[in-house]
Formats: sequence, C-alpha cells, structure tokens
Amino acid sequence: MNGDNMKTDNNPGRYHNPVKRGFFPDPSVVRVGDDYYMVNSTFQYFPAIVISHSTDLVHWEVIGHAITDPEELDLSDIKDSHGIWAPDIEYENGKFIIFATLRLNGDGTRGNNVLRRQLMVTSEKPEGPYSKPVRLEIDNIDPSLFIDDDGKHYMLISPGINLVPLSDDCTTVVGETIPVWPGTGERCTEGPHLLKRGKYYYAIVAEGGTGYGHGINVARSENLFGPYEPSPYNPVLRQFDPKAPLQRCGHGKLIEDANGDWWVLYLCGRPNKGHYTTIGRETALEPVRWLEDGWFLINDGKGPSIENIAPKLPVMSVKEWIRDDFDDEKLNLNWEFVRNPSRGNYSLTERKGYFRIWTQDGTLSEIRAKNTLLRREQELCYTAQTKLEFNPLRNGEQAGITCYYSTATYVRFSLCFEEGRKLMLVINRNQGEEVMAEADQIPDGAVYLKVETEYLTRRFYYGFDGYNWKLAGTLENCIYLCDEGVPEDRKRHTGTLVGIYANNGGCGSRIPADFDYFEYRNGDLSHT
Repeated sequence: MNGDNMKTDNNPGRYHNPVKRGFFPDPSVVRVGDDYYMVNSTFQYFPAIVISHSTDLVHWEVIGHAITDPEELDLSDIKDSHGIWAPDIEYENGKFIIFATLRLNGDGTRGNNVLRRQLMVTSEKPEGPYSKPVRLEIDNIDPSLFIDDDGKHYMLISPGINLVPLSDDCTTVVGETIPVWPGTGERCTEGPHLLKRGKYYYAIVAEGGTGYGHGINVARSENLFGPYEPSPYNPVLRQFDPKAPLQRCGHGKLIEDANGDWWVLYLCGRPNKGHYTTIGRETALEPVRWLEDGWFLINDGKGPSIENIAPKLPVMSVKEWIRDDFDDEKLNLNWEFVRNPSRGNYSLTERKGYFRIWTQDGTLSEIRAKNTLLRREQELCYTAQTKLEFNPLRNGEQAGITCYYSTATYVRFSLCFEEGRKLMLVINRNQGEEVMAEADQIPDGAVYLKVETEYLTRRFYYGFDGYNWKLAGTLENCIYLCDEGVPEDRKRHTGTLVGIYANNGGCGSRIPADFDYFEYRNGDLSHT
C-alpha cells in the first residue's frame, strides 16, 4: 500500500513535505559552500544530535552524530523525552559549532538539582568526530549561536530571546544575560534565532507551544539589543486548517541558498487518523520571500505546504535504507539506542552477519533497560521484520521486535520463556504490561517476526522460513504510540521508533539473542 502518506519524487521540479521524514524535530541548518548541514533533537536516544547533509535542501542523508562516546554524555538515568533538546549548528573559520540543551531530571540525582545546562561541541568535519562537550551552566532551553558584525559571540537562549555573551571560542560565558525580546506575548516563546540582513536584526522565535497551535513569529530592530518591532505579518508560519495533513508547524531557521534564494526548515507533524502524531515531529521546508518593506513571508503567507517548487540546486541522490544484514563492523548511522548502550553486551563481530544482544536486567518499562536498538518510523504505513535465533530457558528471558515510544508506552512481540518457549504480543499503554496474544509450541531454531503498521492498526506475524506467515495478533487504535495519546504522561516529544531488543526480565541471566537482519519497507503491507 502506498497510501496518501508516501513521499513521491515523480516531478523533479517539485518536492513534498516533510522533507526529513520520521522523528527529526527542532531542525537547525547551516550552509557551507554548496552543502547544507542539519541537526535535530535526539532526546534520550544515543548517539546524540543527529547530523544530516544535503545539496538541495530536499533530500537529506544522515552522516553522523555530534556525541558518540557514552562517557561524554550520561543518559543512563534520563527520563523519557528528556536529554538532548533543540540543537543549533553554525560554521565559523573552518569549524562546525553545535549547541544543544541537556535536559536533566532536576530531581536531586547526581548530587544537584540542575534542570538544564547547555552543551557545545566543535569539529572541522561536519560528520565529526566532535570535541568533548563543553558545559555552559545556563539553566534555560534552546541555545543558538549568533556572531555579530563586530565578531562578538552570543548564545541565544529562551524563553524569548536573551543574549549570553561568550568568549570567541564559545567555551566560556563572559557576561550577564541580556534580555532583548520576550516574544509577541503568545505562550512558550522558544527556539530563538537571530539573523542580520541589511540594517536590521531579525529575531525569530517559535510560539504557541509544540502542539497544534505552534507557529513562527518575528520581530526586527536596527540595534542588536532592541527595541524590537513585531512583524505585521505574524505569525509568519502557522497551520490554521485543522484538517490539513501537516500540523504543529513551527520552530524554524532561515537559510540562504547558493543562488541567493531563501528558505526555512521547520518542524511539523503528520496526524494519524485524528490528532495522533505517531511518527513524531518531522522536518519540513518552505520558500521565504523578502518584501520591499524589509519583512519576509514564508510560502507567501499561505501556510505550510504539502507540495512546492523545489530549490534550483543540484539534486541529491539518497538511497533508501531498507535492510540491514549486520555485515559491517559498525552500526548504520540511522540506528539509535534507547539511552546509552551497554558496551560488552552487544556485538556485530561475535557472530559475523548477526547483531548479537546479550540479555541483561531491565525490561522495556524500565529506564535501566539496555541495548534496545531502534530506527525511526517514516510513514504511517510500513512493514518491518527480522530473523531471530534465541534459546530462552528461564522465565523472563525475552527478545524480539518492539514498536517503542517510551518506557510507559510500547508494544513488544517477543520470543520468551514463560513456563515454556512461546511467542507473546504485549502492550504497555501507561498501565503496565498487558498480554494481548500468545502462541506456544514454538520449535527450537530461528523465528521470523514481522509487524505491519497501517495507520493506527498494527498486525504481528511470525513464521519459520521467512515466507509463510501466521497472524499472531492485531492491535487496533494504537493511540498510545504517539505524542498526544497518553495525556497524563506529560513529556512526550519523540515519536514511535521500531526495532529489536533483548532482556532477561529480571531473572539475572546473560544469554545471546542473535538477529540475522532487520528490514523496513514503507507502505508495503503484503504478508504473502
């Protein structure tokens, strides 16, 4: 099934939004020559701060992460949807500079009650490796870098736009925070950026919250420190049509392309059969037009577009990542672990051609669970499957496929030992685990597991040869796998990912689960 959620490029002169599909929120972008580099939030996932490259602003390829050493970023006890928020990327004097907020728990753990601090890393290569993170003890959110005409460096920080004077190498705060614009008065003024064009400084913020009232507002001043005059065209971007396929549109950054044309990359969400953003917040693109009065319009004030005229830039070819046979010595860059991985308890080399996970304590409902390996869902309809070799012998031992939102909400389809070898389909919708279906008399040897996702319905199949499939169970109305479906779980900013896992359910064992491959196909719901 291709459906209405599939991205098509049958007209090379046009593009479809979102341009970066799946869990890629809070985009920031920089141009270096004819190349464009984008960073996105990763929250509790690791490696942290995903970096993508493009030549045309439409087709993006993940090339690296800003933090790849678990010893440099401890996310082991970070709550769901905390962690890395709203990174920003800039380029100066041959170096890429990335800022991000580290959202901590603020509950007294690790010996302090700090809620947020800012991190800064640099590299001469966009893909990295990046320097060890520098900590800037500013307890707010959404940092970005602005370098004024006089060469002075400032970190912008929310709420509103506040300037934090920095040393030239951006490693030290050298002055008091200076408030310059609080925003228009709407709620949740965040995602600040400053742009100098002509005689004006343009202050650009996201307002209205990250839900369905999200938008972008702008103000300008001839003086860096204000006062700032709000644009008469505000909000310059907001979705006013509640039935439109793109919602939650805001938090954007402007970029001038190599031809002198202007664009904005911003976050959005695609509702899934109602106000349920199962995929999470994604990245979209719109043209920007400067007016004679010095203000700008996004998409000529028409709001977010599903299809638009593509930038007149060299088209970039990106191969769709469908299958991982685990033949390489390093994981594909599109994989993410939930929090820091446990080194020594997973391997790509222990058994060549397999991804091996040794079971550890900690279930999917616990923050301490390790080595859950996921990739982003990209469409509202897809098929994912794997081949698993696993020999559980003690109650609690389990391995399989998971559709994962958080420790509070997920689905797992697992080969288990529960008074015998069986397959279990289990959900957690913030109410603890519930067994929805199970199959026993599972013979020794390899088991193939598959999930078919069709909007809010998820069907789970198993087999023993990779061709003949048996339906294990169907889950309807899976609204708990989205940002909005569990309102009592307040911080939900990520989206659903799909992948593989293994743990011992608390029985203390350490046995291997070997995954031969993982395949993901957008829109393919054939199970014959």
